[in-house]
Amino acid sequence: MQLLRCRSYSCMALLLSACLIGCGDGRPERVAVTGQVMIDGEPLRHSFVQVIPDNARPAVSPIDSEGRFTLSTFGNQDGCIPGTHKVAVNGIETISPTRQKWHAPKRYMDTETSVLTLTIDENTKEVKIELSWDGEEPVEETFAEE
Repeated sequence: MQLLRCRSYSCMALLLSACLIGCGDGRPERVAVTGQVMIDGEPLRHSFVQVIPDNARPAVSPIDSEGRFTLSTFGNQDGCIPGTHKVAVNGIETISPTRQKWHAPKRYMDTETSVLTLTIDENTKEVKIELSWDGEEPVEETFAEE
């Protein structure tokens, strides 16, 4: 009887382990992605990057003072869904409620005008996103108070 009970517990433990191993978080596969955003050879600051799949949740990250980022889709720097995706870079720094500075051209903020794409198939540590002012200058905008 004791041998039978021991085998039952062993079988239940084995079955439970197999179930847990097969269970993920129920979300799409993600791969770790870190990299750097550069504008005309210098790190971009005061920004964030978005990697936007066609039919899935975007991955986003703030960009640090060295232009570095680590993508998160559902949280905690969990990476992005593998594939080739459109990229948007928001280069705005809010200076005050009525002033903002563009550290990158506005065209990079929209995936339709940025023409940036990123292909991610596996964990990637050194993605480089290259931007250019193409002769333009950083812009500071002032708005009237409402």
